[in-house]
Amino acid sequence: MKRFAILTSGGDAPGMNAAIRAATLLGVAAGAEVYGVEQGYAGLLEGAIRPLTPRDVDLILREGGTILGSARSKAFHLLERRQEARAHLKKHGIEGLIVIGGNGSLTGLLHLTDPKENDLGLLGIGLPASIDNDLGLTRLAIGVDTAINTIVEACDKISDTAAAHDRTFIVEVMGRDCGYLAMTSAIASAANAVLFPEMDKNEDEIVDTVVRAVKKVRARTGRSRRVLVIKAEGVRIKVDELKARVDARLKAELGGPEVETRVTVLGHVVRGGRPTAQDRLIASRLAAAAVTGLMSGVTRAMASWNPPANLPPEWIYGSKSDPQCALIDLPRVLEETERMLKGESQYVNWRKKAFAEIESALAL
Repeated sequence: MKRFAILTSGGDAPGMNAAIRAATLLGVAAGAEVYGVEQGYAGLLEGAIRPLTPRDVDLILREGGTILGSARSKAFHLLERRQEARAHLKKHGIEGLIVIGGNGSLTGLLHLTDPKENDLGLLGIGLPASIDNDLGLTRLAIGVDTAINTIVEACDKISDTAAAHDRTFIVEVMGRDCGYLAMTSAIASAANAVLFPEMDKNEDEIVDTVVRAVKKVRARTGRSRRVLVIKAEGVRIKVDELKARVDARLKAELGGPEVETRVTVLGHVVRGGRPTAQDRLIASRLAAAAVTGLMSGVTRAMASWNPPANLPPEWIYGSKSDPQCALIDLPRVLEETERMLKGESQYVNWRKKAFAEIESALAL
């Protein structure tokens, strides 16, 4: 392969720049010319493609976001627009594409490399990058570790003021329809309750969960009575409505001094910041696997971090030189992702079971 391009798409994730850097350096070292596509698939449709050199990516692994920019494009769903995208790649002599992004981004790569409409023989490999950790057949995606650390740091600071005033805080974190960030940050921040979409609770049961946690903690004597509740944004009750209903229940059931409940929505602050060392390393190693695969002719695959050990051999492409990385058949990845989002995968069921077992212990 003489030329390949790198594209970042969808929501940005800390560590994307580390992946861009590693892919560029390794590609150049292998004798290829490397290009960057600016502004994701939207930029590809406009032909926003430029060369990337080692000097361009020298120290970018320290930075959050992505130097290539990112944008979503509904137009990319149309066959004629994908043909335009391929024409831009052909114009620059690009034979392969590395896409760094989430579910929608990798689905776009699958369509772009579809042999039924891809007469250029374009090869493509994806890298999982999503702070939500909502991609199948990879234990972690790029950006997850940084996002968790950002949440935990914020919750530690909130806990300080909550403990000083014996207050209850409901902290909403990102994650869309996946509760991974809420689950992991709840454990790491010593939360008293966690609300996540996969728990399959209705609104009344969600309110009960919070009220029960508050009452358990308020019954303590001689200790801090701060309450920290982590709520995933995908839980189908708005955080302000949850606060109002919890406050009403507590007033009716506890009486006496009012229990002060506060709400903090962390929002897009979770996406930002310099990537942790782990995210930089994961991104670099996944990029190395992708470049190695692309240069040897692998296509329609995703570089996976620590994938499940029991995958069928035919799902794995190329030699597994890195014990924690593998190139997994992209259609299989997206199928498992769909099962995860529907709550049907074995991994999601294990998480639900694990949290059901520890829920009663959180508020002790």
